Amino acid sequence: MSLPPGFLDELRTRLSLSQVVGRKVMWDQRKSNQGKGDMWAPCPFHHEKTASFHVDDQKGFYYCFGCHAKGDAISFVKETENVSFIEAVEILAREAGMPMPARDPKAQEKQDRRSQLADVMEQAVQFFRLQLKTGAGGAARDYLTRRGLGAQALERWEIGFAPDGWQALWDHLRGKSIEEDLILAAGLAKPSNKGKKPYDTFRNRIMFPIRDPRGRCIAFGGRAMDPSDNAKYLNSPETELFDKGRSLYNHGPARQSAGKGQPLIVAEGYMDVIALAEAGFGASVAPLGTAITEHQLQLLWRISDEPIIALDGDTAGLRAAMRAVDLALPLLEAGKSLRFALMPEGKDPDDLLRAEGAGAVQAVLDGAIPMVKLLWQRETEGKVFDSPERKAALDKVLRDKIKLIRDPSIRSHYGQEIKDLRWQLFRPQRQTQGQQWQPRGKWQPQKQPATPGARTSFLASSENAEIQLREAAILAISILNPQVVVQFENQLEDMECRDPDHAALRNAILCHAVDDPDNLKDHIAASLGPEALENLLALRHVAVIPCVYKPGDVEKAEMTLAEELAKIKALRGLDAEIAEAEEELSDLADEALTYRLAQAAEERNRASRSQNEDRAVFDVADNGARINRDEKDAFEAIMSGINFERKRR
Repeated sequence: MSLPPGFLDELRTRLSLSQVVGRKVMWDQRKSNQGKGDMWAPCPFHHEKTASFHVDDQKGFYYCFGCHAKGDAISFVKETENVSFIEAVEILAREAGMPMPARDPKAQEKQDRRSQLADVMEQAVQFFRLQLKTGAGGAARDYLTRRGLGAQALERWEIGFAPDGWQALWDHLRGKSIEEDLILAAGLAKPSNKGKKPYDTFRNRIMFPIRDPRGRCIAFGGRAMDPSDNAKYLNSPETELFDKGRSLYNHGPARQSAGKGQPLIVAEGYMDVIALAEAGFGASVAPLGTAITEHQLQLLWRISDEPIIALDGDTAGLRAAMRAVDLALPLLEAGKSLRFALMPEGKDPDDLLRAEGAGAVQAVLDGAIPMVKLLWQRETEGKVFDSPERKAALDKVLRDKIKLIRDPSIRSHYGQEIKDLRWQLFRPQRQTQGQQWQPRGKWQPQKQPATPGARTSFLASSENAEIQLREAAILAISILNPQVVVQFENQLEDMECRDPDHAALRNAILCHAVDDPDNLKDHIAASLGPEALENLLALRHVAVIPCVYKPGDVEKAEMTLAEELAKIKALRGLDAEIAEAEEELSDLADEALTYRLAQAAEERNRASRSQNEDRAVFDVADNGARINRDEKDAFEAIMSGINFERKRR
């Protein structure tokens, strides 16, 4: 529905964001300042112990420095309650005492229709549950008992039975004066092709109600009691209520359990989910008999950052896991991924629970592997790479898969992980007494451990000290000259800060420099403590930068930032180029690789020089020294003037 202009602004004005968020978090009283509306808490969107989730009550926005979640009251309700935009607005409007605008008549009619269908589905739930208790449901009860489900579990999961008749449910619902078109639209019956009255969709099946996150029954899943039935499991057809690719079995209860810290488990079927939940794994869902879809994957990531795909230990289960990998690769985001727990061969989670108990399942879940390992396993397991052509084919396949990842940072980390795995496969590590094999192919004596002083030194604290030094300079210039940050926002966002202190400062700059540059230092002190800025500015190489000890020169700050950011980008790219070339070196390095390394080294040397210096033109003196041509010409002009005056005299 469309909302009139000003409605959302009025809604945000009436609400206190800290009150909305306060229902889901525990405020950190030491960091929070309630009088100023500056509130801090552990983030409700990812598990953490520190208070990195910031709410600015005056501006009505929140931001997490850990997972980078941000938004207003509406987006917070959307994410935490897993509801649509309009549903979130309705929830907040009720809280604020604001009546919702009149609905579009067509939208209201559609909503009323969906409510009617939901009522029909609830009556079907009650009918199936009653049928399970009759004589006709005896075989179904025996089957469920053998699967370990007692009376309480049957009630809890509302399991029922569809009798083996053509119109049992149809006649029951028509006897309740429910219109024929509603029964058909709910997917509970199908029209006859022979001109007879419609027949039931589910017959002689154990029935599992499928509910949406709000608890409404939207569909059914039915397990056939007849072993010769063509479809062992059958879902409701897609209706106005039910979209199979956008629904999860046990969605609502699993979301609540995951919010309490339980790992989100994705199983294959209804019985697996029920067995897992009954054994204490309450955050379990199933994708309704289909391969996981993109929409279902997004639903899973709304519940948990790293769902565990727990599939059957057979060929079909492995194929399903591989399909999930291919689906997830283009959608990966920082902190959002999948892990895979493959059951022992020939067993599903329900089998393992009944055979060995919850401890065995927990052990499998604890051993869940990340996506990159499963991708590597798929492309290498059972294959022999005894020729350059086979190795090249493996490289091509993996390269093509990694290219699917849209996030450049994740793509880079995947590439590095694949390189490490490739090295282990093709160049196994060997050790001899007193020596160790280095990844770059050089035998070196065992090194003595570094002294405590060396380990804590600034230069030893980063894999690339030069980059870290430049990062510190960039951060200091940005903090002391915040008005220039807006034009470098994207470059700062892409700056990969390996030092956690640098990362925290960078995030604070991005969060506050554009909106409130005058108070950037105060924001940094409030979020990271006053010592964060003091420690940065106390670094010797930072203190001597003109833009630091004489802030305010916007032009010089812009020029320095542009130069330092460009150097970092060049250094990172060239380091990667050199590392890749070195890795590919064989025992006998060919001329092409030698030339490539020489060129890369030269480019790195150029990057280390000042860009302003590179703009100058140089001559080479007799002794090999470089002389700036402009300076040389100016000096010669002065000398010519002196000689001219001498001649006049």
